[in-house]
Amino acid sequence: MSATLSPAPRPDAPAPRPGALAIDIYVPGKSKAPAGVPLRKLSSNETPFGPSPKAVEAFRAAAADLEIYPDGGARALREAIARAHGLDPARIVCGAGSDELLSLLAHAYVGPGDEGLFTEHGFLVYRIAILAAGGTPVVAPETNLTADVDAILARVTDRTRIVYLANPNNPTGTYLPFDEVKRLQAGLPRDALLVLDAAYAEYVRANDYAAGIELVSSCENVVMTRTFSKVFGLASLRIGWLYGPAGVVDALNRIRGPFNVSGPAIAAGAAAIADRAHIDRAVAHNARWLAELTEGIQALGLTVTPSVANFLLIHFPDEPGRRAADADAFLTQRGLILRAVGAYGLPNALRLSIGSEDANRAVLAALGEFAKDRQLG
Repeated sequence: MSATLSPAPRPDAPAPRPGALAIDIYVPGKSKAPAGVPLRKLSSNETPFGPSPKAVEAFRAAAADLEIYPDGGARALREAIARAHGLDPARIVCGAGSDELLSLLAHAYVGPGDEGLFTEHGFLVYRIAILAAGGTPVVAPETNLTADVDAILARVTDRTRIVYLANPNNPTGTYLPFDEVKRLQAGLPRDALLVLDAAYAEYVRANDYAAGIELVSSCENVVMTRTFSKVFGLASLRIGWLYGPAGVVDALNRIRGPFNVSGPAIAAGAAAIADRAHIDRAVAHNARWLAELTEGIQALGLTVTPSVANFLLIHFPDEPGRRAADADAFLTQRGLILRAVGAYGLPNALRLSIGSEDANRAVLAALGEFAKDRQLG
């Protein structure tokens, strides 16, 4: 008789899937100032104008029905988005922020043995999403802090299933012209999904930029994600949306939560996207201060990466007392909270969100004081 093999001993506790513990926990920007110091938070790319009053009114009205489940398909929100952009609402998926949609895309298209690709200073959520899905992250180097199409294509293999491109990119503020995005799509295998993360698209005024709607409309392997957290001022409600091919939309609707967008969020988002005057005011303010702050900070002897978004990446000398960490501490003591970006591989830079006129003038004055004390000019 053959011997009976004993079963392998089971672990003493549940173990997460491979890759889960390789994820670095996402750390948001700081939001506190020293006690007694007025706070000016410029670390999270939030709009200084807040949400549209019409969105606030819709949110408050929705509070009367909190005991009722929301529409699982977020139809009113999808139709409002479709009207604003001239899209088919059936090809739109809404989510709890674009973060959820970026993760759902990885869960739908990436698995063990597959690769997901993003650029050197791309949004941290891409790596998290790929690892959480069991895939392998692959990083393409950038050129002058800008995505490089040839570098991305050089790292595509037969295991590449998804390519994330933040356009404009966070935290650099740089972007790829639409012709380059089209060249990227043309060079990818047809079974590799190109995800165009256009969270900051509303702010871009460059003539050669496009968020990706045209490419999605003509290609089966391209999706575009957007958010209500930036120019619409609804970050706390967590609303994102995606426009994609019918097949991608079908897959996401099968795996997303059945009520992944709350009723108040649906109501507020639909009202916000219809308030064109509020959006235009925020975009005009951003354009003015993006230029003024860039010029003013460069005049202090600091390097600023040219940006088309609602933030600036400021570079500091790699010298004791002059480093980004020194500037961060100096500004924090004055209640000015910027974003350290060491986690993005930029240890000697700070990201400055465009704030109110008062906050912008305050941070420019404080940086001037820092530069004078450190003789940066």
